[in-house]
Amino acid sequence: MKPPCEMVVWYVIPAIRSELAKQLLSLGMKQKDISELMDITQPAVSQYITDKRGSELVLPDIIKKLVEEFALDLYNKDATKLDIIPRTCNICKQIKAEDVMCQLHHEKANMPLECHACLGSHADY
Repeated sequence: MKPPCEMVVWYVIPAIRSELAKQLLSLGMKQKDISELMDITQPAVSQYITDKRGSELVLPDIIKKLVEEFALDLYNKDATKLDIIPRTCNICKQIKAEDVMCQLHHEKANMPLECHACLGSHADY
């Protein structure tokens, strides 16, 4: 059994990074600038925008909208590199609230459908 935190590391964070890199690229940023901003390598950015990384989890539209708003804030300099961790955590919390984590846990970790141990809306914390 994989704990939910492992699912976040393997699927959720890469999906958020992928969407953020794509949004920043669509706003006109260069891969090199995106890599410096996100503190990842330029080849990692390339893999995110070509779906070689971060494509195993399809983000719901509501989450994509949050990432799009964040990318716009970064592009317009209304947010900085220091905002990446708290904004990513906020987006991750939204993913948990949308029960995406439970669905992912069932699909990727073969958890039984009656399991509610994920960090979705069924959790007590």
